[in-house]
Amino acid sequence: MTEHTYDFYSRLARIFNSDQSRSVILCGNVHDLFFNGVQYVPLIPFLCEKSSAAGLIRLVYELNGPIRLLDHRDKLKNAWIAWKAGADVDSLLIRELRSKGPSEMERLGTEFERLLVDAIGNPTLALEALRQMTICSRSSGLGNLLIYIEAADMLLPAGSGDVAALNDRQVHRISIVQDWFSDPAFLGGRDSVCLIAESRSLVHPRVSRLPQVLPVEIPPPNSADRLHYIESFLSTASATPKLWAAPSELAAYTAGLSIHALRQLLIGAGYTQEPLTAAQTIGKVEEFIQGQIGEDVVEFKKPSHTLDDVIGFSRLKQFLRDELLPRFRAPADRALPGAAVAGPIGGGKTFIFEAVAGELDMPVLVLKNIRSQWFGQTDVIFERLRRTLEALDRVLIFVDEADTQFGGVGPEAHTTERRLTGKIQAMMSDTRLRGKVLWLLMTARIHLLSPDIRRPGRVGDLIIPVLDPEGDDRREFLGWVLRGLLPDIDDAAIDRLDKLTEGHSAAAFASLRSTLRAKSPASMDAVAEIVADHLPPAIELARRYQTLQALANCTRRSLLPDPTVTDEQRRSWQLEINRLESQGIR
Repeated sequence: MTEHTYDFYSRLARIFNSDQSRSVILCGNVHDLFFNGVQYVPLIPFLCEKSSAAGLIRLVYELNGPIRLLDHRDKLKNAWIAWKAGADVDSLLIRELRSKGPSEMERLGTEFERLLVDAIGNPTLALEALRQMTICSRSSGLGNLLIYIEAADMLLPAGSGDVAALNDRQVHRISIVQDWFSDPAFLGGRDSVCLIAESRSLVHPRVSRLPQVLPVEIPPPNSADRLHYIESFLSTASATPKLWAAPSELAAYTAGLSIHALRQLLIGAGYTQEPLTAAQTIGKVEEFIQGQIGEDVVEFKKPSHTLDDVIGFSRLKQFLRDELLPRFRAPADRALPGAAVAGPIGGGKTFIFEAVAGELDMPVLVLKNIRSQWFGQTDVIFERLRRTLEALDRVLIFVDEADTQFGGVGPEAHTTERRLTGKIQAMMSDTRLRGKVLWLLMTARIHLLSPDIRRPGRVGDLIIPVLDPEGDDRREFLGWVLRGLLPDIDDAAIDRLDKLTEGHSAAAFASLRSTLRAKSPASMDAVAEIVADHLPPAIELARRYQTLQALANCTRRSLLPDPTVTDEQRRSWQLEINRLESQGIR
């Protein structure tokens, strides 16, 4: 079986071997399977097997188990006995203890063995015992312990970020580790500690934010990782699954899956012996990603309509076909990072750009609610989202009501909100994701979107206004409303309906069409009577304000109602915005 390497392990080894740090938080895809040279195993066995080296003493503490010594048990035990006796291993005092009889030596040896076992279910004792072992190691000259501590996020929970919200045992553990990792003797020694947690944000900041504690992230499996697993599975499986394509194509289709999830997919297909299809694979990916990030945070959307189904908006549709879609499909050096879509409520923004998503033929991930009420959970959600996006080959992020999803970065914004917005901004301008992750932000309140998100290099490269239909586009909407209702629709009927629906938005036309179909009027007079009975909601000023903001923030002259707009006209929009704001319109 071919060798397979992992960059995260190389980085971890470099940190310890170069003395860059003696304490690391290993985070990210920590619950997956990894190839140890022979087979795929969980992370702890993988680390233990890869780190085996002459003279290195490896210890493992897992939450519900004892402290396990993988190497030189007697060597560490003798050093412990000598250290407890206040002497070196080969000192006169130890020889005297041995000569007087085994009682004292046995007592200290029993104490050492009991300490390892008593760690079961007692993480506070385990952490203090491990800290003392590193002191013993330095004192006795061993100086080469490598300690793996699993579930650090449960041992040292972030809680609310304030130790006052934690119980006494949790506070005690945080104090132990904080003192341990800050001890100059430990920092200058040769012993190393690797904390393992899904997210650095889940470990209490008094530990995770220490400057000497470095994070090392395990990314999701890339295409090469998945292909290696698929080939190794097919070469050893007792029931070989039937694939619709070559292993390399399956590896591409399973972008976003962990090795565990890929294993489940292949085992299930092998058991049923039914051909594994592309649709089943994509469904598994979507199910896995939603399960990882949370169904209340993201959902996959498969728009069933395209731009051909969009009524009106002729100039906008031409722009989308000629410029936006080609730039979204382009290679990284020519691709847009995304676009922001502005316009008044009810203007049809979501429907139009769902059609754009349908034209792209790529996964569409709808961001629903990335902010959490729990301390630190927003950071965890974002980290999961980022890892997922990096694992996918190409994905469109669709964000409706973007001004409420992403907050500001000013001093009045909450710390969590500022941090989240900053991370989203960094992701949008990350050159590694250019052409791979596309952003579509919908908002009726473009002015409330952070200026840093609206700058060039992010979605500010293209801010598109979606305005109420006018001219021929409006007549197309009027004909669409009447189509199928009356046997004969002429210009007179459209002109009459035009006068009755002044100021109607795309959503208002859709609502009117639904009402007319429910009542089935038999004549134009009956249609006029139904329309006249409807009063528009009192949102004209709010929609006017939102329209002006969309015009003022638009980044393409060709998308404005009048492409020959002057600077004077643009200044007049801003003056009208100021007047509406003085009336309390926001």
